[in-house]
Amino acid sequence: MSEVVAKQSQVANDPQNIKNPSLRWMIAFLFIVSFLGLFSVLPLRKIMIIDFKLTYPSGTATAHLINSFHTPQGAKLAKKQVRTLGKFFSFSFLWAFFQWFFTAVDEECGFKNFPTFGLKAYDNRFYFDFSATYVGVGMICPYIINVSVLLGAILSWGIMWPLIQNRKGDWYHDPSPSNLDSIQGYRVFIAIAMILGDGLYNFFKVVAQTIKGLSRQLRNKDSSTILPLADRSSPQELCSSFDDQCRTQLFLKDQIPTWLAISGYIVLAAISTASLPHIFSQLKCYGKLAIFTIGAWAGKYHGGVLAGLAACGVMMNIASTASDLMQDFKTGYLTLASPRSMFVSQVIGTAMGCVISPSVFWLFYKAFPDLGVHGSAYPAPFAIAYRNMSILGVEGFSSLPKNCLLLCYVFFAGAMIINAIKDATPKKWAKFIPLPMAMAIPFYLGSYFAIDMCVGSLILFVWQKRNKAQADAFGPAVASGLICGDGIWILPSSILALAGVKPPICMRFLSKGTNDKVDAFLGS
Repeated sequence: MSEVVAKQSQVANDPQNIKNPSLRWMIAFLFIVSFLGLFSVLPLRKIMIIDFKLTYPSGTATAHLINSFHTPQGAKLAKKQVRTLGKFFSFSFLWAFFQWFFTAVDEECGFKNFPTFGLKAYDNRFYFDFSATYVGVGMICPYIINVSVLLGAILSWGIMWPLIQNRKGDWYHDPSPSNLDSIQGYRVFIAIAMILGDGLYNFFKVVAQTIKGLSRQLRNKDSSTILPLADRSSPQELCSSFDDQCRTQLFLKDQIPTWLAISGYIVLAAISTASLPHIFSQLKCYGKLAIFTIGAWAGKYHGGVLAGLAACGVMMNIASTASDLMQDFKTGYLTLASPRSMFVSQVIGTAMGCVISPSVFWLFYKAFPDLGVHGSAYPAPFAIAYRNMSILGVEGFSSLPKNCLLLCYVFFAGAMIINAIKDATPKKWAKFIPLPMAMAIPFYLGSYFAIDMCVGSLILFVWQKRNKAQADAFGPAVASGLICGDGIWILPSSILALAGVKPPICMRFLSKGTNDKVDAFLGS
């Protein structure tokens, strides 16, 4: 009887057993949880943007780009930037189309498996895969991000994983790449430990600063004033430029009432709490930390894995929409746009995303049967990582291979120590200290995209040395064209896959010894 229960639990907890996910329920799930994040950050917008003057890089870059369009020089430059973007968009799209012809048989075919540094390095995922997307990302990301990713790749795939593989039979036994009791357990959970260490450090840092700012405002405000403050300026604002004073005045003038933010959050949270169990029966009530606690609470024989993943989906949606809204508020602050208009626009965009995102996923799900499978074109690495986290929350640490937990402790503490050193070091030296979050990404994915991103950084670096003004003006346009063209090709490739159209050629790379055996076999 216990074996039957265990088998039923395994089937219920394995997301790969969900053969027919409903598009309708996916859309309903997003509508239930996605709007919570929008209301959760409204009371904090003044503290984050005006008092703390947080950068919000994407929102700031967007604002500067918009502002530059509204000058005579900016309008002329914008036209040239659009032409440059179009050229590299076309190049990237045609390059992706060209590569498609050489991927006939499986994912080991094509340019993206080119053994740039030799077959041994290729086996450890060190190669350049000719991805225009990652090259473009490398041109946009700061140098320290790309260097951190490369350092993480060298540390993991260049040093740690080869050493751990030599311990096969002692530290781990299972050769399956998707099982936790294999080297995959080290790859996934050490990366998770670094991400959690970095995330918790910055979380407590931001919380401490927020509490400090709130307490300062509460001590100095009048009894009739509620957050966010609209009628007083901080000392920093009094010393700021006239432009900043105008931005602050407009940003605080067109307010969204605090009572609306609080009541909206409470109502949506109540609706979510009541509705989610009808979508995920394992989730009786409500991130990465939630995936452990909810999974362990639901238990192994009551769908704990799915409950943990559902809770993680809720928290990640809330965090994502909240982050996007704060980026938009930063853009609105710098462009003198109405915060109320930014909020309404974000609500409309979120509603559209609740329909568009599941529809795109549905297209991928139907076009690529191996979606989410290790080694496929779209392995969905973070989905596998989250699933393994949920399994760990249900089954406990006993499912991990030998010494994996110890290594997780070491890298968790290391991420916090690196962040602490970075904060304590003067800025002129701190900018050279790597970022643990970026270092953790290649621990699971591999080194290929780190090399692509560093190639993008190298292109931009050489360009800036030759003509800094031109590189600063057209670098983002070139990067955006490379990313968009390669990304847009996914749509026609999905349509071709749905229509059953296969590429005509498989380009594969073999060692000399393997090639001799193939030739001998074909000649016999």
